[in-house]
Amino acid sequence: MTGVFDSLNVAGSGLLAHRKWLDAVSDNVSNLNTVTSTDEEAFRERFVVAQAVDYGSGEGGVRVASAEFGSGEGRPVYAPDHPLADAEGYVKYPDIDLGEQMTQMVMAQRGYQANIATVERATNAYQAALQLGKNA
Repeated sequence: MTGVFDSLNVAGSGLLAHRKWLDAVSDNVSNLNTVTSTDEEAFRERFVVAQAVDYGSGEGGVRVASAEFGSGEGRPVYAPDHPLADAEGYVKYPDIDLGEQMTQMVMAQRGYQANIATVERATNAYQAALQLGKNA
């Protein structure tokens, strides 16, 4: 009977992985304009690394293997009036591309939606099977 709920387990693991991916993207976007002084590390872009569990078995799903971080080098911007500007008038912004983050967000959102659809379809199929059992 454990095989009956495998599709829910796989889709549930996908939901969790895509939610963590969306969390990382939202963190990156919300810190896009975080300013630091040039002697500090800039905000480091977050990445989520997903890994298949029991690949090929049909019952493993996916898990978040790790969270990785981009470079803290950032990009210097000339802003002499900013309170964090160095003697030459520069501050540091994260080196994050908003267009790339929007693309990542759409991909993660679509994956999340696909897993939700799988959960809904599996739930409907299981409910229909229960109704058949009641009428027998």
